[in-house]
Amino acid sequence: MSNPNLVSTEWLAERLGDPNVIAVDGSWHLPDVGRDGRTEFRERHVPGAVFFDINAIADTSTGLPHMLPSPELFASEVGKLGIGDGMTIVAYDASGLFAAPRVWWTFRAMGVKDVFILDGGLPKWLAESRPTESGAGERAPKTFTARLIAGAAKSADDIASALETGAAQVVDARPAARFRGEAPEPRPGLASGHMPGALNLPASELVKDGRLVDDETARRAFEAAGVDASKPVVTTCGSGVTAAIVALALESAGARAEGLYDGSWAEWGAGGRPVATGPAKA
Repeated sequence: MSNPNLVSTEWLAERLGDPNVIAVDGSWHLPDVGRDGRTEFRERHVPGAVFFDINAIADTSTGLPHMLPSPELFASEVGKLGIGDGMTIVAYDASGLFAAPRVWWTFRAMGVKDVFILDGGLPKWLAESRPTESGAGERAPKTFTARLIAGAAKSADDIASALETGAAQVVDARPAARFRGEAPEPRPGLASGHMPGALNLPASELVKDGRLVDDETARRAFEAAGVDASKPVVTTCGSGVTAAIVALALESAGARAEGLYDGSWAEWGAGGRPVATGPAKA
């Protein structure tokens, strides 16, 4: 696999004692799953790892879930975790590949270049009988500098403009039944369907056994969804988490996402925006 954003379990295991490499557990689960990422982290995590709570390190003033925080808040909270400037960050999650890409995307949006995702996540780490530890994972605070990349997080108006002008392809990572409006949204009060003109590539088609699919499979998935990887792409989903999986996979297809719609369907589907049902229309 040629995706430059992944590191292997072997790579991380060899660097567990390196003070400039830090593992970041970004585990998050949908409310109906009945799992809590922080609780599971305290029970078992990669040695030296810290827990990144996407709901807490967020802009909580909007009423929308895990929105990108201000650079000042992000820098403060990340510094408290013991992550400092110049460190290499390796994000992982307990599902293999679900929420870790959101953590990766967040650090990238804040100007961090040396951030990667652990290929296979915690499941692969455990399957290989690699060491773990328990506890809160506290480390000494460090100084972290955040520089928000302009345009990394797209607004609803940005998406509306892209759809109207064709300036970018909007790729929705939600399951096909939700995109078509045939299945209800897991969050109450949201319309069923999709943004008129959006394309649908369920994130589940890009993940197999907790790992990103191979490069060729990723390319075929984008082509089948009608996505031209040579043209600008903005990703979206239910709340901005699995949209990051699509952004990650784009780099396996030889492209790169131009941005991620942070509010995603949690914002768009709440009312005031046009909604379409049925399959995507070319």
